[in-house]
Amino acid sequence: MKSVWPELMGRPVEEARRQIGAEFPEIAVHVVPEGSMVTMDFNEQRVRLFVRDGKVVREPRRG
Repeated sequence: MKSVWPELMGRPVEEARRQIGAEFPEIAVHVVPEGSMVTMDFNEQRVRLFVRDGKVVREPRRG
């Protein structure tokens, strides 16, 4: 099962959200501004997209 999307680094946030949703519709995709505080819990059904200026700035991963 895929758990990271390095190919989405630098891509527009909506493009990244669509791609992850198309591959795994059951996963919740959360858009988070870079530098924001987030919980440290692990959730297989979540991918956080850390964004700056509308682009993905961290490698998206499950958890």
